[in-house]
Amino acid sequence: MKQLQLQELNRLNESDFKALKKNPIVIVLDSVRSLNNVGSAFRTADALALEKIYLCGITGTPPHRDINKTALGAQNSVDWEPQNNISEVLKNLKSVGYKILVAEQTNKSVMLNEYQPKIGSKLAIIFGNEVNGVSQEALELSDTAIEIPQYGTKHSFNVSVSLGIITWDILQKL
Repeated sequence: MKQLQLQELNRLNESDFKALKKNPIVIVLDSVRSLNNVGSAFRTADALALEKIYLCGITGTPPHRDINKTALGAQNSVDWEPQNNISEVLKNLKSVGYKILVAEQTNKSVMLNEYQPKIGSKLAIIFGNEVNGVSQEALELSDTAIEIPQYGTKHSFNVSVSLGIITWDILQKL
């Protein structure tokens, strides 16, 4: 076994990626304060060819050195849009057929391993603030809350870890 060199990975260039038909998942960051988590969201969205990222509330936006450091250029390949009002974003997504999922522990959460999206559906997945989680206004507009099963003493994963686990899992199910 040998590790592949970068040129052996046959990755798309940025313009070919932009032209690529994307997977029907949109990421909504709800006041995510860590710029490293924002950069990781871009990198994950690029790796999984997701449609778009909405940066809502206090979520930082490119260009920023800390986002760029983690995103490694994905902030240029992934479509993104800053928005102050998350309610407007979610209502607009619903109006064009997206089901709204929220990554949050609620009294009605569905465990990720038990969640099965409808094949062919378009999904928007909300990830919230590192301390306060997803806003109440976002919860109220969501169709389903998704929770990642956990077995240790901590009650949450880092935002970027949750984003990677959930988007990869759901993409496999679609």
